[in-house]
Amino acid sequence: MGDPVHTVTTLPTTRGPGRPFDPPAELLEARRHGPISRYTFPGGVSGWLVTGYDLLKTVLADPRFSSRRDLMVHPTVDYGGIRFPPVPPGEFLLMDEPEHGRYRKPLMGKFTVRRMRLLTERVEQITAEHLDAMAEAGPPTDLVTAFAKPIPAIMICELLGVPRHDQDSYQRQFESFMDAEANEEDTVAAYVSTQHRLAELVAAKRARPTDDVLSDLTDSDLTDEELKGMALVLLAAGLDTTANMLALGAFALLRSPEQLAALRSDPSLTDRAVEELLRYLSVGKTFMRTALEDVELGGHLIEAGSPLILSYNTANRDPDRFADPHVLDLHRQESRHVAFGHGIHQCLGQQLARVEMRVAFPALVNRFPTLRLAVPDEEIALRAEISDIHGVKSLPVAWDG
Repeated sequence: MGDPVHTVTTLPTTRGPGRPFDPPAELLEARRHGPISRYTFPGGVSGWLVTGYDLLKTVLADPRFSSRRDLMVHPTVDYGGIRFPPVPPGEFLLMDEPEHGRYRKPLMGKFTVRRMRLLTERVEQITAEHLDAMAEAGPPTDLVTAFAKPIPAIMICELLGVPRHDQDSYQRQFESFMDAEANEEDTVAAYVSTQHRLAELVAAKRARPTDDVLSDLTDSDLTDEELKGMALVLLAAGLDTTANMLALGAFALLRSPEQLAALRSDPSLTDRAVEELLRYLSVGKTFMRTALEDVELGGHLIEAGSPLILSYNTANRDPDRFADPHVLDLHRQESRHVAFGHGIHQCLGQQLARVEMRVAFPALVNRFPTLRLAVPDEEIALRAEISDIHGVKSLPVAWDG
């Protein structure tokens, strides 16, 4: 312990010109210096930035590193020593055991590989409907609104039992809540409104259960407040991350004609292509942990209370784990990425996300053989780097009618 260590003082706010899929240069530079760097949080709090694949997995598997929100320090904003409050009941993503397990375990049987594969036919139907609508409207179109957002939105809303006539408004409202560039007042208002609507949904399922995940959970000892929090976590995962994977993945394929042609010509490549896009894009960029006690990590002493930033996008580009890590290669054999995390907090809905991508990407590229970007690359606006999820704001595309 005590070896010299690289220090990072600010997190990057932009990506390199013409490199919309690569991690910011400052993070890649930190990884070149080693798998862990010191990081000075706003307000002068000393912490750590983990950029290496093996160390990141070590942290995710170690219960001595906490996920609790009330122990976290914001990585870019100085709140003057004011700490985050604990998350509300049910929002298990930012909890430790045993509270985390109380909420996650009842859901695990709802999102098994087998159950999610049974939904393939429904995903195919939804995808075909939206591709039909694209074809009928004709080019150009925004692939984000026409394709990437509605497919996962409909699926997660149906799984939760959101009535069809409410699904569009749920999606719009949730997007407002997740908008990292919105002012704080609008974000709080959208969050409160989303909570209110989820409370109404839980009450409706209590009164008249239907065939959906939320109704199944009402037959348990979980309170309405807990069910509301669990529904919010599922909505966040189901709406935001997969939508950005579909949009950013389409962008990456359109920027890589050889890889796009390979996927179009070889259906057996689909599963491997999905895993490679997950690795290459890492839309869930960073997560946080806090040391509960002194821990030795990568030759350094992480003191109790120290906050850590975990850089998933550099871990998935770690040259010690992946050959030519900055190359998109749909034939890549090594697919043990950490796009869905690792350990007890590994993404619960990963199998649903995989089903949606396995259906949607081949359907899109085969339905529109001449699909192309409708504007130059540099005109495609990326989501703000301060957002937890990487993606594009819109993706204008065209094709030959």
